Amino acid sequence: MSSTGALILLVVAMAAVIGLCLYAWRLRKEVARREAYRRDEDSRALQNSLENLDYVASALVQQQVDITEGAWRCKVLLEIIDPSLAERPEFQAFSEHFNRTRHLKTHSARQQLTARERMQEDKERLAAEDDMREAVVEAAKAVLEWRAKGADALH
Repeated sequence: MSSTGALILLVVAMAAVIGLCLYAWRLRKEVARREAYRRDEDSRALQNSLENLDYVASALVQQQVDITEGAWRCKVLLEIIDPSLAERPEFQAFSEHFNRTRHLKTHSARQQLTARERMQEDKERLAAEDDMREAVVEAAKAVLEWRAKGADALH
């Protein structure tokens, strides 16, 4: 092979390597951009969940929401924020009430019940709410106290 041919191959090889380096750099920047976006979305989702938890807990304390509805929502929000939170002793009333009422029908399934079945489920729900009202409201107050501590209170 002549030196001119070798020089041309060297230039082509260097151009290919430089092109691949530029492509890899662009891909790396795109991955970093996507990771930053995902972190930002996760942060916003956490903040929204915390705000919703504040609203529901406050509504429970002020008796503006049914005990069952509030307990279910608080349990789910706590699990979204951090699954270990629902297991904390001060928040366990939410899970306990959820477990006592989870078999009750909601939404369209409730509409398919007969009037007698709905009335039976309402009696069951109201009995569970009467039994758990104080504990659930205390758990809601504990949530508000926990939230008042700020971001450091997560763990």
